[in-house]
Amino acid sequence: MDIKNEVLEILDEALGLNGRAQTFSLDTPLLGALPELDSMAVVAVINLMEERLGVYVDDDEIDGATFASVGTLVDFVQSKVG
Repeated sequence: MDIKNEVLEILDEALGLNGRAQTFSLDTPLLGALPELDSMAVVAVINLMEERLGVYVDDDEIDGATFASVGTLVDFVQSKVG
């Protein structure tokens, strides 16, 4: 499974980016850099990750650092799918 591609697809769908996420690199900043990524969008991203990837995310596992960049989110998802 290509975790980065899965994460980009989830971001694209949850944030309504219409394909823009496919241009993101691991260094692309997320939280604070994308106006679409508000608190409700974070919940939508987590819900899609759980549905598509079969992982469970506890509330205390997520903080701002998780959504700092595409790379930090990919690392988090990789640790869950692991």
